[in-house]
Amino acid sequence: MITLLSDFGLQDASVAIAKGILMQHIHTVPIIDISHEVQPFNTQQAAYLLAATYHNFPAATCHVLLFDIFSNPVSTVILSEYNGHYFISADNGLLTTALGTIPQNSWLCSELATTNTFHDWLHTAGNIIALLGTQKPELLGLQPYTLKALRPDMTATSGDGSIKCDVIHIDQFENVVINFRQQQLAPGQSFRMQFVGVEEIDEISANYNDVRPGYKLCRFNSNGYLELCINRGKAASLFGLRLGSKFNDIKIYIQ
Repeated sequence: MITLLSDFGLQDASVAIAKGILMQHIHTVPIIDISHEVQPFNTQQAAYLLAATYHNFPAATCHVLLFDIFSNPVSTVILSEYNGHYFISADNGLLTTALGTIPQNSWLCSELATTNTFHDWLHTAGNIIALLGTQKPELLGLQPYTLKALRPDMTATSGDGSIKCDVIHIDQFENVVINFRQQQLAPGQSFRMQFVGVEEIDEISANYNDVRPGYKLCRFNSNGYLELCINRGKAASLFGLRLGSKFNDIKIYIQ
């Protein structure tokens, strides 16, 4: 099957156009949406959603990453194979950020001219997916390619020893996902999170209902990332936290 991830939004026909073009090349393969509500140019959010999702699909699924595909002066269409899955993307850092590594198997499918549109990008992707239905990628005659190790800064250590974190996703319930992973906290280490200057949490809950309705908590979600939440409330709105904002001021202290 095919998945789609983009920053197109749903206010116009871009997603429908993408599906229509792909279906011209592959008639019977289901197309599943991961998300089209990625904040434009927010690589961390796109990578978080891709990393959380792709491995739940069957092997040989082709993930078409339509995020920021014209970020470079010469837009590329790259086919990559990793962990039994195929990815078609531009060389913009999304895939390497999501996987946490550079795939060993990547191939250059096309370099588009500056006059080409996303329609041309999609026709190239659709043609490659159709060929993958009959041949393995190494037999397609494509030029081997090495993706750039372009990754956004995830966390940084401040002068006071704290870890400065970013908001990488806000879900429908306004739970705030932070770029702090479960493996960064060893068993027995003390934990304290400070945000918006005055708010603090010094323990990690297992579930939302570990605190009373209306109370704040933090927990590691099923994807292994730290979430700031309010039980039956909206953490993002209450605390003024915004995706991509430079003023979230989230710090984590561990010892």
